Amino acid sequence: MNLIIFGPPGAGKGTQAVNIVEKYGVAHISTGDILRAAVKNGTELGQKAKEYMDKGELVPDELIIGIIKDRIKERDCQGGFLLDGFPRTIAQADALETMLSNEGLGIDSVVSVEVQDSELITRILKRAQEEGRADDTEDVVKNRLQVYKNQTEPLKGYYKEKGKLSEVDGIGSVDEVFSRIAGTIG
Repeated sequence: MNLIIFGPPGAGKGTQAVNIVEKYGVAHISTGDILRAAVKNGTELGQKAKEYMDKGELVPDELIIGIIKDRIKERDCQGGFLLDGFPRTIAQADALETMLSNEGLGIDSVVSVEVQDSELITRILKRAQEEGRADDTEDVVKNRLQVYKNQTEPLKGYYKEKGKLSEVDGIGSVDEVFSRIAGTIG
């Protein structure tokens, strides 16, 4: 089973991804985690990505697509995977579909976690304080939400047309939200 989870920053995608991985036994592919590790390790990719991340902008498609293509070929992805943080644009979704098709694969289900902006800003700023995430200042958060609305939100229509999209209310306890997600995946 190959899945995608998306939603605005702070919607709880990472938290729910852990639950999905445990329940369905798929590999978790988080572009955010991969990019943060590359930045921390000072790799060439990390240095390039950091320039964009520090401004709250999306890392260019060619950088991300290269990472995902390599990751999907790893052994733990053979039983299925969950993409968390990718695709973020229609162009990435098209590139993903082409790449998977070339590998004889496809996406089975897409979950969009829905949360209002005011709640997202509160969640992200709280997390920034708790975890010391320097990329989560209020201005950067507002910019990230605007980038999401402009570039990622159109993916809902893309996957809805393909009959793969399920929109899930992201307000409530972790267990309540996961129960809704599991109900859409099956």
